[in-house]
Amino acid sequence: MPNLEMLRNCFVESLDLPEGVDVETLVYRGVQQWDSLSHMHLISELERRFDIMVDTEDVLDMSSFEKAVEILGKYGIDLSN
Repeated sequence: MPNLEMLRNCFVESLDLPEGVDVETLVYRGVQQWDSLSHMHLISELERRFDIMVDTEDVLDMSSFEKAVEILGKYGIDLSN
């Protein structure tokens, strides 16, 4: 599975979103499902699927799907596919 699709799936599954939701427009607390608890679940899922350890600063800074793409890029994850 391409990395970008895997990232999309992480958002859908971790935030328990319905299929077809445009995750690329999501922002933290922009939907009811993305609260502090589900945020930590999302971080955990990203770490597991991409085999990385997200720094605390990045956990706090991950406020949108777009920001997640940027942060994962810092860890060498290619999301261009």
